[in-house]
Amino acid sequence: MKNIIVGIDFSNSAMTAMRHAVAIAIRSNAALHLVWVKAPGVSNNMTENDEEAKNFMTHIQAKMQEWANLCKQEAPECVVNSVYLEGKPHVEVNEYASKFPESIIVLGAHGASGFEEGYIGNNAYRMINNAEVPVLIMRENIQINRDLTKIFVPVDISFETLQKMKMSIYLAKIFAAQVYLYGVIYPNTPESKHVINVQLRNAMQMCDDANVRNVAEAHTVGNNDVCSTILKAAKDMDANLITIMREEQETDFTASRNMRQILSTSALPLLIIPNRNTFSVGR
Repeated sequence: MKNIIVGIDFSNSAMTAMRHAVAIAIRSNAALHLVWVKAPGVSNNMTENDEEAKNFMTHIQAKMQEWANLCKQEAPECVVNSVYLEGKPHVEVNEYASKFPESIIVLGAHGASGFEEGYIGNNAYRMINNAEVPVLIMRENIQINRDLTKIFVPVDISFETLQKMKMSIYLAKIFAAQVYLYGVIYPNTPESKHVINVQLRNAMQMCDDANVRNVAEAHTVGNNDVCSTILKAAKDMDANLITIMREEQETDFTASRNMRQILSTSALPLLIIPNRNTFSVGR
């Protein structure tokens, strides 16, 4: 990973996201891009020649410099860029990220109950749905070690599920973390059990090939218990990151309602991987 794009709105959740981004940048020697977006309606009545508008941007630039200085204090070897954009945040951040190879977007989520109105609210969900790169998102008041030790990877019967592995393995390697593979058997049929066993073997082999420590187990999950079971399992094994796929089509696990529920209720950082359809898994 060469570039880490951090959405900044100067909230507590954005600070949490930035601190986690710095931890990854230190390990990967990636450049940090602190991105602030002037959204439509912000200082709507100002003109570029107004003193008020100038004061507003002077204040924003001073705040951005403060945050950039915090990054440089903790990661003096990393490049830190302050970026100012204007438009719809989810559009501008995604377009900016798409310019950089091997990048990731890092965002904070407002509120104790998941996404709410605001910059890192509805816009965060739109960013996730339209991003071409992985998105790491976390709650405002998360109390968790920034150094990853256990990465929880749910594995389902979809062909797309193993696309989680590349980034999960990368992060596991730079942090010397363990990957915990959790096979989700749903529906409870012999075919599903067989497919999950195949998926887990392939995922374990990918970890072994990269010399990444891994553990795998499979569990039968009821129709209404997918999200709660996954989140409880991740908590029970003391994970500090969950990797999931972004929904692209209505499959048993990647259905919209499941991803949205996990996004809304997870107390752990979430890494959401866009579906690239780069390979399929033989059954």
